[in-house]
Amino acid sequence: MSIYGEFGVRPIINGAGPATRLGGTIMDDEVLNAMAQGARAYVKIDELQEAAGRVIAEITGAESGYVTCGAAAGLALATAACMTGLDPVKVNQLPDARGMKHEVVIHRAHRYDYDHAIRSVGATLVEIGFPDATFPYELERAITPDTAAIAYFPTPNRPAVPLPTVVEIASRHAVPVIVDGALEVPPVENLRTFVAAGADLVVYSGGKSLRGPQASGFVCGRADLIQAIAFHHQDMDVHPETWTYRQLIAEGTVLGPPHHGIGRAMKVGKEEIVGLLVALRRYVREDRQAEWDAWYARVTSIARDVADLCGVEAEVVGAYSRSGSVPYAVIRLDEARIGRTAYQVLELLQEGDPRIYLGEERAWEGCIVVNPMTLRDEEAPVVAHRLREIICP
Repeated sequence: MSIYGEFGVRPIINGAGPATRLGGTIMDDEVLNAMAQGARAYVKIDELQEAAGRVIAEITGAESGYVTCGAAAGLALATAACMTGLDPVKVNQLPDARGMKHEVVIHRAHRYDYDHAIRSVGATLVEIGFPDATFPYELERAITPDTAAIAYFPTPNRPAVPLPTVVEIASRHAVPVIVDGALEVPPVENLRTFVAAGADLVVYSGGKSLRGPQASGFVCGRADLIQAIAFHHQDMDVHPETWTYRQLIAEGTVLGPPHHGIGRAMKVGKEEIVGLLVALRRYVREDRQAEWDAWYARVTSIARDVADLCGVEAEVVGAYSRSGSVPYAVIRLDEARIGRTAYQVLELLQEGDPRIYLGEERAWEGCIVVNPMTLRDEEAPVVAHRLREIICP
């Protein structure tokens, strides 16, 4: 019996991708072993985070970096850092944003579920443009003395002012740009792309394609803003005389240590920090071509095995670039012909034995999507077999 069975929970076959609600991804033994070793010693978390910052900086080309408990926490901490800087009084005050910069400019086309993390620290979103078009002058006019940051979601299918233009406008107004890169890896090159484009802070997920701990992520960017993130996040049950960063007091950079900040509830453990760093190093040295080939083989086999069914069209999409895309199998159902909707097929898959979860983002148009990132090779034929059983019983 598996550890999950011991608690009465049945594991699933995950063909929906590295979604948090389905457990993220499965970590490699190298990462698991590193976390186990990390759990067997005490360390000062601030020193470990500084070491993490050096590793992240080396890989991303940023000035520094910081490990968070997921990308959503990274967005919240990045926003808080831009609102307060290193001012401990402001750090103590959040989420009450009165008297400080609190507006975050965002394209209307970039609004999405996860921008709640930005608002959670007391920021106010200021939307610009329309879903189908936004112009540079709209960004220019939206920046005011209350602007703390500009949030940018670099998705190619939502029209927006290009990031280099956003950075140029933001730089003229001394406003930092926060890029949400949580879903932008692969390709591996995107670990450096946004910093190279001039973004001040970039947020990544650690529990998706990097295959690190599910509750991990990281922020990379300007060293002063990364330091502000640490102020918001770390255990501040300290005294000025023994505080790790007491030199900042001596230099006159800060008045003293803040109390526990708004990020204290977003604690990341030493095990997650170590696991994220090992996973990140592993990701940049692995053979990405071999990974892509394995993904392509899984979805191609599934599409092939169901393509002959009446009322079914199956194709592999997103296979145009081995360096950057994830190939998906898209199974389009003639719902009237087969007598079931895509949602009903998905429900039957989830309730069966084994339990199978596939992508439902296009079910509204009668399509089921198979993401190979979280499938094992031996699970692909099981998925195809169950689809055949349900579609043509």
